[in-house]
Amino acid sequence: MTQITVAALQLAFTADIDRNIANVSRLVREAASQGAQVILPPELFEGEYFCRVEDEGLFTNAKPTAEHQAVRAMQELAAELKVHIPTSFFEADGPHHYNSLAMIGPDGQVAGVYRKSHIPDGPGYEEKFYFRPGNTGFKVWDGPATKLGVGICWDQWYPETARAMMLMGAEILFYPTAIGSEPHDDSLDTARLWRRAMVGHAVSNVVPIVAANRVGCEHGQTFYGTSFICDERGDILAELDREEEGVIVATLDIDRVKRHRAAFGFFRDRRPELYGRLVQDI
Repeated sequence: MTQITVAALQLAFTADIDRNIANVSRLVREAASQGAQVILPPELFEGEYFCRVEDEGLFTNAKPTAEHQAVRAMQELAAELKVHIPTSFFEADGPHHYNSLAMIGPDGQVAGVYRKSHIPDGPGYEEKFYFRPGNTGFKVWDGPATKLGVGICWDQWYPETARAMMLMGAEILFYPTAIGSEPHDDSLDTARLWRRAMVGHAVSNVVPIVAANRVGCEHGQTFYGTSFICDERGDILAELDREEEGVIVATLDIDRVKRHRAAFGFFRDRRPELYGRLVQDI
């Protein structure tokens, strides 16, 4: 039996990167003490969610992977604790800027970088001002005796993202997130939709999902947390509420997941020759 223990972190952030890294590090240590082998912090935990406004001065916060303070801190921590930490960060690559994720392994090395593919643009989430669409394609990473797929926030709404990572061999999907209230519509609460979309990916791909969101109020924008881990049938194994900070941990039986996936036949019965419309421009 191949068992993998995974964790998601949920917490609030400020404009103080040192404080944010210290708080994330504390929860990473807590998760590792509970046996977690792969530990997922929320999206862009280096600071407040800055994409609520368009401010050219904020581009100075982007750094190359090897120089980014959050990435370097998680490298040291991963090497010390012998864990995987998928680390979201604001990346600068020459004149280009990306919403990126460094997959950091238990040796403390960056196994590679994934750049967010789908970039939203709307009130309070004006990411197209800051980020180019990712040019890495989707990626799957070697984990502890399994393969890990990671999408970033807006990627989580797309069934194509989940399916592509599954076809690349992923056996657990991770989604670091920063999502909350909608400034243009106080009556719109997407929390349940956000979860349902990912639970749908779990069911239709027969794969466990780990989702980490932030909480707290930042300049009038409230992030709704509700981070969760579900199994391959969409059943919730662990979750946090809309306000609490903390760690959730779950142990997954990867051999059982593989049996269930094979039994459902979703991948056996695919008809790729019929799916050409999916890659045609509208």
